[in-house]
Amino acid sequence: MNEIISLIINIEVKAGRRQEQIDAFYAISALVLEETGCLQYELKAVQGDENKFVILEKWSSKEALLAHEQQEFMIEADKKNVLFRAKGAEVIFLTSV
Repeated sequence: MNEIISLIINIEVKAGRRQEQIDAFYAISALVLEETGCLQYELKAVQGDENKFVILEKWSSKEALLAHEQQEFMIEADKKNVLFRAKGAEVIFLTSV
């Protein structure tokens, strides 16, 4: 049985680069949501810190997540993200309790 994969991606952008993160997310979000196995893909701003965001993701299986990571548009997005992000994203895998 496949367990749903839930992730929180913590993101920090460089000062003054907030809108670039928002634009980059919405440039690919429709494509991600159409992927087989994508159950959730949302960008949220961190209240009180305009340079921090989280992406909430849910995938139907580990295989769906792995396929997502190999999408050409995701590889290209990752290359562009370094231009406006303050550091690498922190990926947190969640499990049910």
